[in-house]
Amino acid sequence: MPEPDERLYFLLQRAAHRLRTIADRRCLAVAGITTAQLGALLAVHDRPGITQQQLARTLGLRESAVTALVARLIAADLIIRDPHPHEHRAVALHLSEHGAATLRAVRPEIDRFNAELRAVLGDTAFTQTAIALNKLAYGDSDPV
Repeated sequence: MPEPDERLYFLLQRAAHRLRTIADRRCLAVAGITTAQLGALLAVHDRPGITQQQLARTLGLRESAVTALVARLIAADLIIRDPHPHEHRAVALHLSEHGAATLRAVRPEIDRFNAELRAVLGDTAFTQTAIALNKLAYGDSDPV
């Protein structure tokens, strides 16, 4: 039996690309949004009034990329932009009614997708993988 490939970074990149492609297709089919748009909607849902700068940090994107993403979400009537109550140069982002409905529509598909991942990995490995990926994604120091 051949040794498993242990080039973890390479495998993470491959897995992320494959899973994103599958999830994008499914999210587009049920709600008309991509996973990038879903991530932004979830962040705005979790932190109503979030600024674009905070959204960029949350998503791990450059502010210029978030500016374009927010413009697309506003054009699609998924979020609304209001003047920020405390920062005169910032704007506060909120879900529109259509954005909230879109999140409700996509949630069962996301739950199904996670259930399929849990079935592939098994309960213990799923939980351990989630813990490890949280450390890699949000850890305070470089992993290497």
